[in-house]
Amino acid sequence: MPLSSNLEPINPEAASLAGMHILLVEDSWHVGMALKSLLQALGASVAGPAATTADAERLIDERTPEVAIVDYSLRGGEQAGSLIEKLGRRGVRVIVISGYEEVPLALGSMPLILQKPVVESQLLAALLPAARRTASA
Repeated sequence: MPLSSNLEPINPEAASLAGMHILLVEDSWHVGMALKSLLQALGASVAGPAATTADAERLIDERTPEVAIVDYSLRGGEQAGSLIEKLGRRGVRVIVISGYEEVPLALGSMPLILQKPVVESQLLAALLPAARRTASA
């Protein structure tokens, strides 16, 4: 599945993720902590970063997120395909981040896929529709 690049950039100062619960699945500690800091600064509560699907599933069992940001390739060569499918079945919006040109997903509900390094404005553009639903609920 090719990467998405058709998102209109969002000005980070105009974005608010207040009230949104986001699951972050990323095996790189530095990338995970940078994303978590950004998301929290915009008002989101963040579970993770989880470095494996098992860690992520424990966090999902504690609280189902509105959105999950999932690195496709995880620790030890693990791929997140089954986790992404599980999240989709639970109605969680999934944003896949990957350093690969193509991500081998064959899912009924197609997740959004962003290229690493993630462009902050594109990530925010992907998150804001879910944030608006959360705010109006």
